[in-house]
This record gives sequence, C-alpha cells and structure tokens, in this order.
Amino acid sequence: MHYDQTDIRDEDVPRTAAAEYQHLVDTYAGETNKTASVWRLFTSADLDWRPHPRSSTVGEILKHQLLSERRFFAEFIGSPEPPGAQVLPAQADVASFVRRLVELAAPRLEWMAKQERNAWLARVPFFDTERERIWVFWRRILHSAHHRTQLTVYLRLLNRTVPPTYGPTADVTWEGADPTLTVEAADRPRK
Repeated sequence: MHYDQTDIRDEDVPRTAAAEYQHLVDTYAGETNKTASVWRLFTSADLDWRPHPRSSTVGEILKHQLLSERRFFAEFIGSPEPPGAQVLPAQADVASFVRRLVELAAPRLEWMAKQERNAWLARVPFFDTERERIWVFWRRILHSAHHRTQLTVYLRLLNRTVPPTYGPTADVTWEGADPTLTVEAADRPRK
C-alpha cells in the first residue's frame, strides 16, 4: 500500500540478528506507519471530540496509545524506554502526537532487531501471568490495531476520509486492489 507520507521507510527498518524474526520488526514499522496515517487525518480541534459521552476522546486515545505502548515495551517486552513522564509530546496537537509516535518507535525497532531467537521465546511477566515475549509483542500489535480501528470509526462519523490500513476503503482504492466481497472471490484457488 502507498501512503501520502511514510514515516518509517522500508530502507530504514533494521535487519534482524535472527532472520526468522524480521517479520516482527517489519510489522511494527508498518503498524506505526498505519497508525500515523490515521492520526494525521484528525485536526488538533478534534482532540476533544468523542462520539458518545462514554467514549474516549480522540486525544485520550492518542495519549493512551503512546503511554500503553511504552508500558508494553518496557514492562512486558523488556526494551529500554524513556520514563513515562517523557512519553507524551510537550504540545498537545496532532502533528506532535504523530512525531512522538515515530520518535518512540525508532529505538524500539533497533532493540527488536538485536534480539535473538531465545529472547523472543523467553517467558516474561504479563499482567498476572506469563507469556512468551513474542506473544506479548503480537498482543501489542492487536491492541494498537484496536485503537486505530476506533479512530477510523471516529473519522467516518466525522464524515472524513478513512485511509487504507490493510486494504482499500470506501474512500481510497487503487488499481490491483482486490477486496474479497463475494463467495466467488473467497473460493479463488491458490495461484
């Protein structure tokens, strides 16, 4: 997929010490780019908007993403992280949140790339249980995707463009985009 802006370019993604774990680093870089592409479609005036009184505001979701990612990587995955007080941007505007998202991701990518197989398979504390580090990483990816999806719903409710993250949307498509919308498409054999 092509984005108007790519914060972490493919050539800037570090190569892993253990080649079979390159997909982790590639995925985290891609998910960070997807998240940044969604965040950029909000304005700073939207930060206090929420679709329902019991829903989080746009700004609360952006803050949560930065803080919870810091917690997951520090407490559960074990990467070096800045203190929590240094995670949020000094200025609460969309551009600053996006910039901070990318700034925090870059050293994580470097750290992840250095991890060997045993590190990814090691069991680590995760809330009140233990899981393999790689499991915790994928849980983080799913958590981030959940909040990014919340924000795409917010964009739709605000009548804004919803960007592609895993494929085309009603707003953005391209030649070669082939969503599976029919039984026939689902039955296509492997090429």
